[in-house]
Amino acid sequence: MEKGIYTIVLRLEADRDIEVGSLGSVRFERGYYAYTGSARGPGGLVRVKRHLAVMEGTNSVQRWHIDYLLPYSTLVEVVATKTDEDFECSIARKIGERLHFVKGFGCTDCRCPSHLHFSQDREEILKAVRYAHAQIS
Repeated sequence: MEKGIYTIVLRLEADRDIEVGSLGSVRFERGYYAYTGSARGPGGLVRVKRHLAVMEGTNSVQRWHIDYLLPYSTLVEVVATKTDEDFECSIARKIGERLHFVKGFGCTDCRCPSHLHFSQDREEILKAVRYAHAQIS
């Protein structure tokens, strides 16, 4: 399976407080979210399909922070860059230069402020995500 870095863009229809594992209760505003993750392990980019299964409710395992937000979200787009290189944090930081972030989300194994970014504007978030991936590919 091909390996890479991905960003899942989601839409949240309404403000919501969600218990997110070790982060506790997190307030999510209505709008768009971009979660950046790594799929460089043995399964590669199949990890994205796993996230979609959590979103659809066919997989209830909550392993990562994003798994707590997915059931309340709808998919907007997935942007993936096929690579063996560890560009997850670089992409997350590039997105963070343009958007707000949810502090501590999805980055317990690195020093990034977050791997989840927010915008109320669909085009703004898509532009930021596409730009960040284009910078490293």
